[in-house]
Amino acid sequence: MIDKTFASIAAAVEGIQDGAVIMVGGFGSAGMPSELIDGVIATGARDLTIISNNAGNGDHGLAALLKAGSVRKVVCSFPRQSDSYVFDELYRAGKVELEVVPQGNLAERIRAAGSGIGAFYSPTGFGTLLAEGKETRVIDGRDYVLEMPLHADIALIKAHKGDRWGNLVYRKAARNFGPIMAMAAKVAIAQVDEIVELGQLDPEHIITPGIFVQRVVAIARHIATPSAHAV
Repeated sequence: MIDKTFASIAAAVEGIQDGAVIMVGGFGSAGMPSELIDGVIATGARDLTIISNNAGNGDHGLAALLKAGSVRKVVCSFPRQSDSYVFDELYRAGKVELEVVPQGNLAERIRAAGSGIGAFYSPTGFGTLLAEGKETRVIDGRDYVLEMPLHADIALIKAHKGDRWGNLVYRKAARNFGPIMAMAAKVAIAQVDEIVELGQLDPEHIITPGIFVQRVVAIARHIATPSAHAV
């Protein structure tokens, strides 16, 4: 019987090693698998390369992973924003490397890895520092830069619901990078709000088929109940 569910965060992230390349879903806090990230911190893994849309917000999620000293390099589109102070401090101190990738190229490089595409040409970044050292080509009179796919050892993603086969559905904008990251990693680990029985997910609504997911763990949500004395 196929059963990809895990009983705890610790069990789901077990085996992540020093030096791993980890993709982390999320667009800011939307779709950020914060509990899985906390689990990675608890493993003590170091020298990690993180591929994500940004470099952390506030002091939670990716920022917490950076603050723990676990990250050697960040590959992202938006390293700096109003609350990226953890990354800013580490980068200015020379404690973390940075590779900036335009957002469209980032998504396509991840998708290319998952689709088995060896490389692709993109006009974005031509003539800038982002194109230094890369092959260029003129196609139909337009300048292009050769971009390589981005592969990962692990993908940490967040979905709304999943089943024991690893099929996933997402909630609105939380979908963002999760589906392509699951395809581009050797092991995709998904945290979900709920694990449902097989057949309860409408096949037409499944975004990430279970073939791309190796581990699923449900995150308990604690919802405050009104006091008996509340009016």
